[in-house]
Formats: sequence, C-alpha cells, structure tokens
Amino acid sequence: QVQLVESGGGYAQAGGSLTISCSASEQIFVTYAMAWFRQAPGKDREFVASISGNGHRTDYADSVEGRFAISRDNGYTVRLQMSSLRPEDTAVYYCAASLYNATAPTMGELFHYWGQGTQVTVFS
Repeated sequence: QVQLVESGGGYAQAGGSLTISCSASEQIFVTYAMAWFRQAPGKDREFVASISGNGHRTDYADSVEGRFAISRDNGYTVRLQMSSLRPEDTAVYYCAASLYNATAPTMGELFHYWGQGTQVTVFS
C-alpha cells in the first residue's frame, strides 16, 4: 500500500505562486496515475489536476487550466505548480494515486490511495 505525503503548502498573496509536492513511499512512476484534489471549507472535494503513469497525459479542472501545472519525476514525486493564485484557490490540497495508470483520471472514485492534505491559503 503506497503512502503519500504532501508538503509545500502555506500562504501566498493573490497573483503569486506556490508549488506543492507529494512524496510516495514507493516507486510510483508508470504504476500509478497521480492527481491533486482540493477541498475548501464547507465545499465538496473537487478535482484539480491529474497525470498519467508515464506522464504523457494530463488533465486540469477548468478553474485552474493555464494557471496550474502538474508534473512528476521518474521516481517518487509529483508536484503542482500554482501561479496567478486567487483567494478561491484556498483549500486543503490532497495528493492521490490511481492504478488506472494509462490515463489521467479525474474522478475521485478511481483513486486508491490518498495523502493527508496540505493547506494552501491565498490572501488578497
């Protein structure tokens, strides 16, 4: 069972940038598609971005398209580079791993492992 640990969350000013990372307890390249989800207070969890097992496919929520970029190395790490941040990006961000590695899944139900989350707060 792979364990995921997020890091890099914190505070950022609106219009600024922040990068969060997800470190896995085992080799995840190819085996797992990876994704970031987020949940704001009082709201449902929502999909943010995903990347296929080999990194060739990505998908983004409309709300972050063009502002966020998901990437992965060939080992244990996935990152989410966030720019042009907005206050509405404030949420707990969760890393997730899926065995449906040929695609870049967007539905939470397709993910098998989840991290504990990292808080991102954007202030104006």
